[in-house]
Amino acid sequence: MKLLLASVLLVFSLHLSAQESYVLLVSFDGFRYDHAEHYKLPHFLQLAKEGATAPFMRPSYPSKTFPNHYTLVTGLYPGNHGLVDNAFYDREEQVFYRTNNRDIVEDAAFYGGTPIWQHAQNNGLRSASYFWVGSEAPVLGKYPDIYKIYDHDFPNDQRIDSVFSWFALPKKERPSVVTLYFSIVDSESHDFGPNSEENHQTLLEADRLLGRLMEGIQKSGLPINLIVVSDHGMYEMKYDVDTYIDLGDLITFPRDAVKMSNSETHIHLYVNDPDDTGWIYDRLKSQEKNYKVYLRDEIPALWHYSSNPRIGDLLLVASPGHAFRVASRNETYGTHGFDPYTVPEMGAIFYAWGPNIKPGSSVPGFQNIHVFPFMCRILGIEPPECDGDVAVLEPLLK
Repeated sequence: MKLLLASVLLVFSLHLSAQESYVLLVSFDGFRYDHAEHYKLPHFLQLAKEGATAPFMRPSYPSKTFPNHYTLVTGLYPGNHGLVDNAFYDREEQVFYRTNNRDIVEDAAFYGGTPIWQHAQNNGLRSASYFWVGSEAPVLGKYPDIYKIYDHDFPNDQRIDSVFSWFALPKKERPSVVTLYFSIVDSESHDFGPNSEENHQTLLEADRLLGRLMEGIQKSGLPINLIVVSDHGMYEMKYDVDTYIDLGDLITFPRDAVKMSNSETHIHLYVNDPDDTGWIYDRLKSQEKNYKVYLRDEIPALWHYSSNPRIGDLLLVASPGHAFRVASRNETYGTHGFDPYTVPEMGAIFYAWGPNIKPGSSVPGFQNIHVFPFMCRILGIEPPECDGDVAVLEPLLK
């Protein structure tokens, strides 16, 4: 009888939570884990004091924008959800995935797992997204109930206005989970470096936007839980000859021997003839300096990044402070993509604030796969199978 009563109470609790709890997931792309405290950003510090936080949130490998934004909303490592990088080659589709190709970005074939907006819909809740990776594709045959096609230049304040207009909809039309994306910190960090005065001013603007979000939540009168994250941090780089690794100086490939995707901190090499893999690996291995070369089955197990065929047959990984040559940069600039387990500058932010969040609570640094089941718990829905564990962030809940 006690077991039956407990089961009934659990079902009732989940139903009540789904009816009365909302989630607003906000990403400030490229916001490094230590910058809110370093620059004493008032609204971020208020979130940490009145809500919940962690000293850092560890991105998944590679610490790039597209794979980590999609990890945050699926609870899967990039090697498992299939969006393995910002750019990669898909042998089955015989096409390169690139973030600036609209047809590719909107093709559901590239997105595995069940994103939070589809999972909410599957459980009778409505969802909305303002510029989030994967939201523009009909993953599992569905879009969010409300979504926007990405426009980098669309004003940030208008994005916020739209989000609160969605929360103001009649209850039957109102989304229970909304995702919102801002690129300003990432853009400025790339151009001038994460420790530049230009980025400092942009962080102050991010703090102002956060203040608007907090004020809007309070004015709405709704039990909205605000979760603020970033996808990765940023590493300050110098653009000079000692920093860059030129692949052409290391090896010359026969015509049509490989396809290549250069992500600056790492390179995917897709070898067309498997018989060529050995000598290419040996040639690159013999010259290892400021980089490592891995066969796919040699990739560190900690990265959960060796089983997906979209990962190169060979993966070249630059050492921190070095990069494979790409387009010219400013003398000081920022980059990301390094191993998040060994390069602390890759650390991301995590804050949670709202009626379901225990004020002043914190957890140790954690992997970003755990955000997805945390959101599901707030919404009162059971997460689908994923890599994340709801127990990791459960101490933050009332």
